[in-house]
Amino acid sequence: MKSEQTIQHEIINFLRSRDYFVTKLIATTTNGIPDLLAVKNGQALFFEVKRENGELSKLQKYRIDEINEYAVAVVVRSVTDVEEIINRIEFFNPYF
Repeated sequence: MKSEQTIQHEIINFLRSRDYFVTKLIATTTNGIPDLLAVKNGQALFFEVKRENGELSKLQKYRIDEINEYAVAVVVRSVTDVEEIINRIEFFNPYF
């Protein structure tokens, strides 16, 4: 099974190949923030990366719900998950 770090690296490379600015959110002043922030055309996406059997903490669930009031925050487990999300977003939102 791949580590979260390996999955994050694969996702970062994929998003960059799709012209997203991507950064790993390592140390923030707010606990529970998702692992990755991707931005394209002024639109922000937050990705919490989990291994196949990984689970969110209560705080992570809370933060994802909170972020979804302003932007898009999702849990992903692979590049395939990210690709499906990006394809849906780009289909419904031409600004991405």
